[in-house]
Amino acid sequence: MLKHTHTQLLLLVTVLFISLGIRAQDAHFSQFYANPLYLNPAFTGSKVCPRVVTNYRNQWPSIPGSYVTYNASFDMHFNALAGGLGVMVTSDRSGQGVLTEQTVSLIYSVRIRLSREWFLKAGIQASFFQKHLDWSKLTFGDQIDSKWGFSNITAEKGPSDGSGEYNIMDVDFSSGLLVYNKRFFGGVAVHHMVPVDVAFEGESYLPMKITAHAGYMIPLNGGKRLKPGDPIISPNFVYMHQGPFHQYNYGAYFKKAPLIFGLWYRHFVAKDGWASDAVILQAGFEYDKFKFGYSYDITISELASPSGGAHEFSFALDFNCPIKKKRMHEINCPSF
Repeated sequence: MLKHTHTQLLLLVTVLFISLGIRAQDAHFSQFYANPLYLNPAFTGSKVCPRVVTNYRNQWPSIPGSYVTYNASFDMHFNALAGGLGVMVTSDRSGQGVLTEQTVSLIYSVRIRLSREWFLKAGIQASFFQKHLDWSKLTFGDQIDSKWGFSNITAEKGPSDGSGEYNIMDVDFSSGLLVYNKRFFGGVAVHHMVPVDVAFEGESYLPMKITAHAGYMIPLNGGKRLKPGDPIISPNFVYMHQGPFHQYNYGAYFKKAPLIFGLWYRHFVAKDGWASDAVILQAGFEYDKFKFGYSYDITISELASPSGGAHEFSFALDFNCPIKKKRMHEINCPSF
């Protein structure tokens, strides 16, 4: 009975957001650098050799029918294109599949050498998305009977075609810049550069999302050069702004092959002020060309008790470069 109540509340909240025309926000991942193309299109081809990355996030698992997001990408550098080419697929599901969204993106990035040590990458992303709402699975307050529960017929009107489902499709564009050397990496990404109407009824435009991120690799072996396998610590900062929300993420990674550990703190600033959100614990390992990571968001806001935090998994597999590919510098940043 309790699970059923939670599900109904989640669906009611979903309907409330739709009916009031509140602007949507993008799906969120805590393992930023284990999902590089999602963070910044300029990361496309940054490993030079081919790689496959997959990600899974289950947010607020204690609430049945909460938010589950899947992401998969492939990218590599092509000499003939003088840059990187990648494809990314994202699937987001809310309310036990009541509200779903699928996105397919094609990304291209160009690499420019600024000096002997510094490089610039610029990326552009074109996406096609499809959003679906199954109206028949929604429940409303006027359906509640004091004796029989959800037994009444709602007065709310669904899709005008009588199908019981809403579907919208559109294109979206994003871009990013990235500057780096052997130890430093930093960049800016702009998603939803052109206004996109994501409303099922009326108008509701997805706000532009601006992301700024930076990190630095500090070797712990006492030497000036950063060698493969050396223990390192890497402080990082990621800032995101979308609509009225400002998100700040502060963290650091520690790596001693084959293990990697991370600790992050996240908070928001909105119209009603500043608020802590979560402490993020991360752990993973890499062996040869295989990488795996797990993170858990410890919610420290008012949702701490009912939400159950968030679980996130990442998997990456690097492939050998084509034999004739010339040597290039890859971006040296943490994996997750």
